[in-house]
Amino acid sequence: MSSVEEEYKSRTKRSAELFERARNAMPGGVNHNIRAFKPYPFCVVSADGNVLIDADGNRYVDYWNGHGALILGHNYPPVVKAVKEQVERSSHYGTFNECEILLAEQIGRMLPSAEMVRFTNSGTEAAMYALRLARAYTGRAKVGKFEGGWHGGFNDVHVGTKPPFERLPSAGLPKSELRNTVLLPYNDLNGVKRRVRGERLACILVEPMLGQGCVPAERGFLEGLKELCERSGSLLIFDEVITGFRLSKGGAQEYLKVKPDLTVLGKIIGGGHPIGAIAGPREVMQRMDPWKYQPHQLAYQGGTFCGNPVTMRAGLETLKVLEDKAVYDHINGLGARARRGISEAFEGKGVTVTGLGSTFYVHFKAGEVRNAKDVFKGDMDALWRYGLFLINRGIFGLPTHFNNISYVHTQEDITKLIEVTRLFAETVKTR
Repeated sequence: MSSVEEEYKSRTKRSAELFERARNAMPGGVNHNIRAFKPYPFCVVSADGNVLIDADGNRYVDYWNGHGALILGHNYPPVVKAVKEQVERSSHYGTFNECEILLAEQIGRMLPSAEMVRFTNSGTEAAMYALRLARAYTGRAKVGKFEGGWHGGFNDVHVGTKPPFERLPSAGLPKSELRNTVLLPYNDLNGVKRRVRGERLACILVEPMLGQGCVPAERGFLEGLKELCERSGSLLIFDEVITGFRLSKGGAQEYLKVKPDLTVLGKIIGGGHPIGAIAGPREVMQRMDPWKYQPHQLAYQGGTFCGNPVTMRAGLETLKVLEDKAVYDHINGLGARARRGISEAFEGKGVTVTGLGSTFYVHFKAGEVRNAKDVFKGDMDALWRYGLFLINRGIFGLPTHFNNISYVHTQEDITKLIEVTRLFAETVKTR
């Protein structure tokens, strides 16, 4: 057992006990596999601002922020106030309500491509229904998705998430259900053109920044995809579950100045509550309108908690705050400093840092990182040890996953992150 693991276990004995109970009650002890980092995840009992507190009383500056959903940090007062007000009215109506209108209109004001919006309960659901919408609108069956892209666990896109890309990442996933999915190489426009030649795609689904490894789209790549889709009659769908309202008030499409045909949203727009959304131009979105289309023409979408008023109120209050450019000046400035400081701390150690805006990811490999193949060439064990080293010193980012900065983080937080990184870098051999 490594010393970093021994130290972690000595600090989290109560969490270890609770995790054993969890494994008896839930497969793997978790409800999302990425939370099951070794040797076991610490158990959170409360959070406030940028701090998590675990069952052993340890405090952590949080750079995971609820999978990136909490851009304002935990318990942001205006969001908490709105949620309390709504819960006193009702936590769930199950009917049409004004809260849905207000959040849809707010998204429409902020997101360049959003003329209309439909809400779901997760980013996974939003991506699933967005593909259905694209198929209904174009009359085509096949879809393109990128190697390393994660759009949720539904069958159409649960393929090619990790090398080797030809191997299915889950049992119970019939290959027959992937016959209409075309895998594409990220940041390789010529490679995309070769793979789609002769195909009639309903859409190409892409993350403007590959979430797995925080790999930004290179200059001209998204523009090239848009031109390709326009020529072929396909829809370009941005999965902005991570980047939506994270990079700017208009998401990656405003930040990178490329307008997609449809956008998949999640995380931030729920203000810390479960949500997803599909947004796009009226002409396309109306294929989901039951007043306009018969069932055989309609792209169906729905769910018990879609448009839940508590989530709508929390999301609305969050997006109102994000209309202020100062929020992005602050978090993106901290993000740039974190990426620069971590890179300098690891200078000469064969480490590359990627990300955009307020996101960052540390790759234990030298040279450029352009796609998922490059991400997985990195030393994942070293990345895990770095993550656990940070946790042992009160800094939490989910080991081996991306990190993000919230509005309540400070310059002092980034200073500590860089200083602790320097300590870890001293244990890494020069390459």
